[in-house]
Amino acid sequence: MTDAHAPEKPGTAQAGTNPLAPAPQGARTADDVVTPELVAQLTKGVVGSGRTANHTPFTGERLADLPESTPEDVAKAFDMARTAQAVWARTPVRQRAAVLLRFHDLVLERQAEVLDLIQLETGKARLHAHEEVQAVAVAARHYGRKAPAYLSPKRHAGAVPALTKVTELRHPRGVVGQIAPWNYPLELSAGDALPAFAAGNAVVMKPDTETCLTALWARDLLIEAGLPADVFQVVLGDGPVIGPEVVRHADYVSFTGSTRTGREVAQGAAARLVGVSLELGGKNAMLVLEDADIEKAAAGAVRACFSSAGQLCISVERLYVHESIADAFLERFAARTKAMRLGTSLAYGADMGSLVGERQLETVTRHVEEAVAKGAKVLAGGVARPDIGPYFFEPTILDGVGTDMSVCAEETFGPVVSVYRFKDEDEVIERANATAYGLNSSVWTKNARRGHEVASRLRTGTVNINDGYAPAYGSAQSPMGGMKDSGLGRRHGSEGILKYTEAQTIAHQRVLPMAPSLGMDDEKYAKFMSRSLRLMKAFRFR
Repeated sequence: MTDAHAPEKPGTAQAGTNPLAPAPQGARTADDVVTPELVAQLTKGVVGSGRTANHTPFTGERLADLPESTPEDVAKAFDMARTAQAVWARTPVRQRAAVLLRFHDLVLERQAEVLDLIQLETGKARLHAHEEVQAVAVAARHYGRKAPAYLSPKRHAGAVPALTKVTELRHPRGVVGQIAPWNYPLELSAGDALPAFAAGNAVVMKPDTETCLTALWARDLLIEAGLPADVFQVVLGDGPVIGPEVVRHADYVSFTGSTRTGREVAQGAAARLVGVSLELGGKNAMLVLEDADIEKAAAGAVRACFSSAGQLCISVERLYVHESIADAFLERFAARTKAMRLGTSLAYGADMGSLVGERQLETVTRHVEEAVAKGAKVLAGGVARPDIGPYFFEPTILDGVGTDMSVCAEETFGPVVSVYRFKDEDEVIERANATAYGLNSSVWTKNARRGHEVASRLRTGTVNINDGYAPAYGSAQSPMGGMKDSGLGRRHGSEGILKYTEAQTIAHQRVLPMAPSLGMDDEKYAKFMSRSLRLMKAFRFR
């Protein structure tokens, strides 16, 4: 494997400057990491009677031969999970939560193993892979500490003060069917499964086959941390074949992926009257107000737009800059973008890695070429880099993008951002909200109060002030998810675990019934209750 930096040429490096040195060469290769022994260890829990394979985006070469599941295998996995879940649900919640805390420690201790796998399966730079380690550790710590409180019985005010005692209980739903995407194979597999386990559920997961070794590594580590093996089942196979089978058997469905597929998942779950949570697409906006710190905003835009080569649901694809600072901002942003190092090594140092495969490369190429043909200007990047790897594409900034261009409204899901200038606050908020999506957004200003006011008017599930996406996503006690076509439900916080439970209300009526008694006829009882209701309002009973 080799690393490279774009050679100096128009649109890639500024005249009179020297490109930064290539990212350092990693000592390990795919063969060193993905050994037959490792694959055998990780796949021994997969229910599958066929054979398939996955590949690395760095070279396009095969990584591992894998078991492939059939619809019958999916049914078998659910049967095993359902049997194991009955026992797991009876395990005290503090013992279940302790598994997450041990998993937290193991992930941090053995992170080098999974960083190699994430890089090889997704093609992302090592620092971007480490974002997944951070996110999973945060989720494990949060639910490891907070699950007992989230799930504990809750006392509520009853219908009649002192006479009605009410308790709310939380029961696991049963077996959660989880369909996880390829772009964040650790965080969006294990990270979403952890609260389901803490709540007493089993999970049958269908990760993307191309990135399944990472998810299987997490399963292996959770078993080492004390999770019963049958509680966590993994099935592999083609999405249109295996995905509907997961939905058909699940007691609850967790899905992360495209809006189009999310609609199909929701329809399948609705037909069975089971719950579903969906994190779907985004066309996220970054607003740089006239009082923003230009240097910090330019550095933040690089992270917001090009982390994981833009293959992040919450990354920025639309960049709105106040016209008074647009030229100065774009000069700095373009210079930082042109200086980015592209690389394939299993080591820190590269600023961006590869797209995941041919389909993503085709979409990115189509969006950029169409925009340029219709008059958009390339401020940085704009070309593929097959000299580095088959799916590399330079981080790209487009100016002058019009509404007739696909890149304007469609999700690109790659290292491409479109720049738009604006004049006033109301205008930019309206333009930022003028999309079917509503996942994430970013506001840059030196005025904290103004930042919060603007943020509150943006129709997205999360908003970051003076950063791109990490602060909101990393705040695990707060809900994260999308509005509009960006999904249903939330991960993180109380919603992220309670969605995996069924609420049950137990009301114990003491002494007197809620019916005529003590010699009252129906009319006297009705008058008595009417007086009681007025008194309860007057004394501020809830």
